Amino acid sequence: MWTGKYARSPLVRSLFANMVSESDAAASETQEWYRCCPDLLGESLQPLFIQSHLDLGTKAFLKQSVEKSGWMFTQLYHSFVSSVLSPLVSRTSINGFLGRGSMFVFSPDQFRQLLRIDPDWRAERLLDLGAGDGGVTEVMGAHFRAVYATEVSPPMKWHLQRRNYMVLGIDEWQQTGFQYDVISCLNLLDRCDDPLHLLQDIKRSLVPRTGRLILAAVLPFQPYVEVGGKWERPKEHIILKGKTWEEQATNMSNEVFRRAGFEVEALTRLPYLCEGDMYNDYYVLDDAVFVLKPSDVSEE
Repeated sequence: MWTGKYARSPLVRSLFANMVSESDAAASETQEWYRCCPDLLGESLQPLFIQSHLDLGTKAFLKQSVEKSGWMFTQLYHSFVSSVLSPLVSRTSINGFLGRGSMFVFSPDQFRQLLRIDPDWRAERLLDLGAGDGGVTEVMGAHFRAVYATEVSPPMKWHLQRRNYMVLGIDEWQQTGFQYDVISCLNLLDRCDDPLHLLQDIKRSLVPRTGRLILAAVLPFQPYVEVGGKWERPKEHIILKGKTWEEQATNMSNEVFRRAGFEVEALTRLPYLCEGDMYNDYYVLDDAVFVLKPSDVSEE
């Protein structure tokens, strides 16, 4: 469940009062978003962990979220429309219609660090599965000549088309006749009916040898599928062992990814951020972000 424990506090306000300097207290709060004990990870994951930090790209998103949450009349309108439409329309579509609720997973610098690429690196095709309004897609898309995306929400599809991304059907992207250099599956595995089948389709759709999957998963892992405004258990229910972030990340690597034919190339912990509302400046969940390669791919 989304949490907004840092919302509308003097601590949060002080974080954005000066984009260069931070108070020690604010730094301590945000450091928790990135905290990991590598010794608690499995032996195979320990050397692959990348320590991330609060950077300028993340600060800019948070500053924008704080500003938007203070637009009182806009937030009142959003609250009214949401209460009217919520029995009929999914939350994602409501957010798309209102142009709110943008997500943030990683900054451009964090994305490049994960893939170990420089700012000038370019590849042919990116596919972003469940791309939402395309905000995160834009971070990745600068490195690709062609950007493809999938999304089930009609208002979100409209946002993607406005950004000039090629929107494919959820049963179409696997059958285009070409493969993708990078496929991103960000916070989607816990919101689909057949997660293992999805991973197998992704593996087949990657460019041989060099293709990579970027996968983000909220931990603790709590899979639910939104059906007609209600949340239901998926048909294929993945259960991860462990209570800590490190334990669940390790179990996901050893059980889920290996079963699907992937191995981990890099791993980091990042906050999965969402724009707030009239009650909270923003919402945050704990993400594990993996770079995966097919297990039959050897090191270059």
